[in-house]
Parts: sequence; C-alpha cells; structure tokens
Amino acid sequence: MSKISTMNFPDNLKYTRDHEWVRAEGNIAVIGITDFAQSELGDIVYVEIETEGETLTKEAAFGTVEAVKTVSDLFMPVSGKILEVNAGLGGNPEAVNKDPYGEGWMIRVEMSQPSELDTLMSAQDYKKMTGVSA
Repeated sequence: MSKISTMNFPDNLKYTRDHEWVRAEGNIAVIGITDFAQSELGDIVYVEIETEGETLTKEAAFGTVEAVKTVSDLFMPVSGKILEVNAGLGGNPEAVNKDPYGEGWMIRVEMSQPSELDTLMSAQDYKKMTGVSA
C-alpha cells in the first residue's frame, strides 16, 4: 500500500496552500504542517521557531522546518500572537513525521482575526489541491 493512499486529512482542521493545518479551539489556533507536507519533505531533522511571543500577520513566516534534503519556511495561516511553541520538537523533530496532527503540532496562536479561518481550505478542498484521492 502506498503512503499516498493512507494519508490523513482530518475533517475538523482547516488547510493552507502552503501545507499548514489549523485546529481552532475557541480563540486559540493550534498549527502544524500536514501529513502531505511531511511526506513530501521526508525525514524531518530540525524545527526552528523563534517567534514565541510575537504577533504576526497571516502568511508571515513563523519558522522553518529542516528535512534531510531541504529547508522550508513555515507560514502563519491566521494572524495572531504566538503563545507557545511545541518545546517537544527540539529533541524530537521526527514527531512531525510520525504524528503531524498530534505530538507534531508546532505553535499555539491567539487569533486576532478568527474570521481568517473562513479563507482556508476544508479537508476535501485540500485533498483536491494535493491530488490525493479521497
């Protein structure tokens, strides 16, 4: 069975064209990269996020993720203040590969404009964009 056919796209999340996911918990957004993104990147060896405490606008870079072959910027799906960075990724960046929607989450943000969630893609739309069959 190929990895593509077993990809996970939880319906309760919103998605960006840059392959971040968002889980809204009231006014707080939990953000990470998608299962598709981690599989495209390959083995993640380092996650660098030094923006804790900063207020960033939608689409601003909040950090980078480094895989064996490449480094990719991480972009804010919504505007807000970064309340917390997942400290567990420092010693365990492979959590992004193993559990991108759970232990591999990256930041928690207090959203300044929760209505921006409405501009993000549903799981179905994200599947279509990536070409992964439902």
